[in-house]
Amino acid sequence: MDLFHTSKDNNLLPFDGEVNYYGSVMNTKQSEYYFDQLLQNIQWENDKAIIFGKLIITKRKVAWYGDKPFEYTYSKTTKSALPWTKELLELKEIIENKTGEKFNSCLLNLYHNGDEGMAWHSDGEKDLKKNGAVGSLSFGAERKFSFKHKKTKQTVSVYLEKGSLLVMKGTTQINWLHRLPPTKKVKNPRINLTFRIIEPS
Repeated sequence: MDLFHTSKDNNLLPFDGEVNYYGSVMNTKQSEYYFDQLLQNIQWENDKAIIFGKLIITKRKVAWYGDKPFEYTYSKTTKSALPWTKELLELKEIIENKTGEKFNSCLLNLYHNGDEGMAWHSDGEKDLKKNGAVGSLSFGAERKFSFKHKKTKQTVSVYLEKGSLLVMKGTTQINWLHRLPPTKKVKNPRINLTFRIIEPS
């Protein structure tokens, strides 16, 4: 069963984790301003992943920023964080004030249209703080975002509007997978910022 949620500040997950959806945390003008700034000023590059021993280059573009040149390894590739931009620091302050969390890095994703998405996964990389919060800001096209429990296979979905904030924390990554399903209905780009806590080894 696929449950849809649009409630704000409540846990979207029925058990085994905590996901808070705050809805839009800025007005439309602010959201469109940041979308344009991020599109123009971020050092976007095509993402790379090694799958079954083969190097795959995705259409989706990514960027990695942080307090220090943190190294972050996922899909068997390693990135080194770039220094924060002015806009990223402003957005980090907004979500830290909203959530009470502190973040030291951000992985950004650029999806050009609905054909580009993300398969089921959990953010369980060794560089991340265990059970630490991940704050996800969305700009541009509204997209469906889904969770699936690893054991029961129960699913929960939410539509992420422009300028909206979703926070995953607690045991969410241990017990749940999440994904951004592809869709033919969306023709416009979406930018997603996932603020994270890196604990260098």
